[in-house]
Amino acid sequence: MAGPFNARQKAILSQIRQEGRVLVEDLAAAFGTTPQTIRRDLRLLEETGEVMRFHGGASLLPGTEYTSFEIRRTIQAEAKERIGRAVAARIPDNTMLMINGGTTTAAFARALATRTGLRIITDNLEIANDLRSIGNFDIMVPGGTVRRSDGTVTGVAALEFLRGFRADIAVIGAAAVDSDGALLDFDLAEAAVARAMMDCAKHVILAVDSTKFDRSAPVVVGWLRQVNTLVTDRCRSERIRALCEAQDVELVESDPVPA
Repeated sequence: MAGPFNARQKAILSQIRQEGRVLVEDLAAAFGTTPQTIRRDLRLLEETGEVMRFHGGASLLPGTEYTSFEIRRTIQAEAKERIGRAVAARIPDNTMLMINGGTTTAAFARALATRTGLRIITDNLEIANDLRSIGNFDIMVPGGTVRRSDGTVTGVAALEFLRGFRADIAVIGAAAVDSDGALLDFDLAEAAVARAMMDCAKHVILAVDSTKFDRSAPVVVGWLRQVNTLVTDRCRSERIRALCEAQDVELVESDPVPA
């Protein structure tokens, strides 16, 4: 239930609802206050049943609806479009794809307009509709429970459907990539679907923008070592770069590196 929040706390809650999670250090810098003050704000939001705290930040409660898909598409929109085009450039014609729900993976889906002969399974109705309008693809969507805010399909039926296929490539996103290589999310059911896609594909591409690195979230989707290719706008995390090299993960950056 809503509480008697001040302006800063209302802004923090709005950001959590929009992005799914926030970090204490980022909020302290954004609001020009101390981490201790932000922690008190998050504690109040948690006590009133609005959010769930984790070490270093807070997230939506499990099962809480994200802000609408269209609003989340505007966050890092240009970077996501560049990432999407970079991923699409790596997809051959006549390929079977799995694409999990997310705004970066949606940008990738829209960049597939010039491809032919694709068979695509996606767990997201928004992405399926985009694909329907841009190309002559065979598109499949699993059955299951549809999340109202963004059209993502989850549940046992979706998992069983996915396990009946062997895709050439799975393109997945993540809410966070921790410094130890953990791929993380905030929703247990959605993470299970992404995990199934990784298990059912010969090649896994992780598409995430640079704000996701060295971040945390409560649910483990998988590990960087399970990914074949990481596509991002710019990887400024030396730890993630080192893990890619050590674990033979191809790192592709869509943004040119300044000379």
